[in-house]
Amino acid sequence: MKKLILTGMLVLGMAATCSAANLMGDAADIFRPVPYGIPEIAGNSVTYQKIELGKALYFDPRLSKSGLISCNTCHNVGMGGDDFQETSTGHGWQQGPRNSPTVLNAVFNLAQFWDGRAKDLKEQAKGPVQASVEMNNTPEGVLKTINSMPQYIELFKQAFPDDKEPVSFDNMAAAIEVFEATLTTPDSRFDKFLRGEASALSAAEQEGLKFFMEKGCVDCHGGMNMGGEDYFSFGVVERPATSVMGNDKGRFEVTKSTDDEYVFKSPSLRNIELTAPYFHSGKVWSLKEAVQIMGSAQLGISLTGSEVDAIYTFLLTTTGTQPNVVYPVLPAATETTPHPVLK
Repeated sequence: MKKLILTGMLVLGMAATCSAANLMGDAADIFRPVPYGIPEIAGNSVTYQKIELGKALYFDPRLSKSGLISCNTCHNVGMGGDDFQETSTGHGWQQGPRNSPTVLNAVFNLAQFWDGRAKDLKEQAKGPVQASVEMNNTPEGVLKTINSMPQYIELFKQAFPDDKEPVSFDNMAAAIEVFEATLTTPDSRFDKFLRGEASALSAAEQEGLKFFMEKGCVDCHGGMNMGGEDYFSFGVVERPATSVMGNDKGRFEVTKSTDDEYVFKSPSLRNIELTAPYFHSGKVWSLKEAVQIMGSAQLGISLTGSEVDAIYTFLLTTTGTQPNVVYPVLPAATETTPHPVLK
């Protein structure tokens, strides 16, 4: 009897291993693990000096007119790369129109912003600085601030040694882009599974992955970043409630094409447990509720409670190693550094 039991357990163990291997193979056809190291950036070489300058600029609130808002304000690297707000609070306590997307792994997106209006992180870095509802500054104002601090001038010279005029608005954005490219989150348990470590995911998490693929979630959330690779209509089958959608027409505001009404870049689902609230409106705080909405709006199906729970459980495995960023000591202001303007 004992031999029969042991034999049965061995058979079950082999079946589970085989099932995990099949799932792993299917997942590898759809997803890719986040790579180790800093990715290359087209047209923008990555150097230590550029990273350090970009980090200082990323954390410096003096790039804003109020002297209070930095890139990190809305894309906090200690909180999943966003700000835990429905929509970000900007200059003069104004509320922005959309939820702040995470900066983590953003370098892998095909474009930046929910509507893709910036082709890369360099172009994106210029937007919030000038937006009246965000940092409310101008290129001239930013350069006046930077040039008022000799330490910044020296950092720009080190980062852009071949430029006749290293301190420029374009170079400011290029440095921030390089720093942001370092903010990747490799080595999640899901990444380990994709690399062949079957035990990295529990049976329940593997079931959630299976549902995630079989139900069609991967149509918008595949690839390395589990999203961010294309644009999709929000409400392919059923338009979500106005309380979730708002009046935002998405990419239409960029292209003015009626085909792009309510179309948005699919967000990355990596580190998704850290980036609530969800959707461009930031109106949904529960990840399980977001999964349920996606089932009906995008797939035209009503996910059962157990299916939602399983997918939710799987999504928690996508949280990778968070960037270990030491807050920089910023260049000291001088008598010529512009004073904050709060209104």
